[in-house]
Amino acid sequence: MGGNVPLVPKDAPPLQPGPPPRARPVLDEVDRRIVAELLRDGRTPNVVLARAAGVAESTCLARVRSLRERGIVTGVTAQVDLARLGLPVQAMVAIRFSGHLRADVDAFAEEVTRLAGVIATYNISGGNDFLVHVAAPTPEDLRDFVLDNLTGRPGVVHAETSLVFHVNRGSNILPSG
Repeated sequence: MGGNVPLVPKDAPPLQPGPPPRARPVLDEVDRRIVAELLRDGRTPNVVLARAAGVAESTCLARVRSLRERGIVTGVTAQVDLARLGLPVQAMVAIRFSGHLRADVDAFAEEVTRLAGVIATYNISGGNDFLVHVAAPTPEDLRDFVLDNLTGRPGVVHAETSLVFHVNRGSNILPSG
């Protein structure tokens, strides 16, 4: 194949600039200590947070408020033992779409996330389009969930279920300062 082939046709409209890069939030050492404590236990009382961060309680309250206002701390959730709730079987279900119609992808994410037993959905890149983290009472219930709620959805052409044997949660997710 000889000659130079232009990458963009001559009559193509000019590209519009994308959004500006998102600045990484600035966390000083005090903020980092507060966030680390909240990650360890979101119910940590302010007096304990202040002690861990090495600041006065009033300063700590202001820092936590600032972390919330900046969108760094977005909420506090409970971690529960799913087996003790009657959901001992966990799986990651990889979903692949036949195409990438935005309506199908958006509807899948919105609807599946609301289903009972769904812990989280992840829209991902690569060979699959979604990972769906689910919990169920039995392997049979898991199979029924996948067949009844995932494989028949518009655009879905493949589902692959992988059982979760054990979860190890990260304990050092803060980026280095």
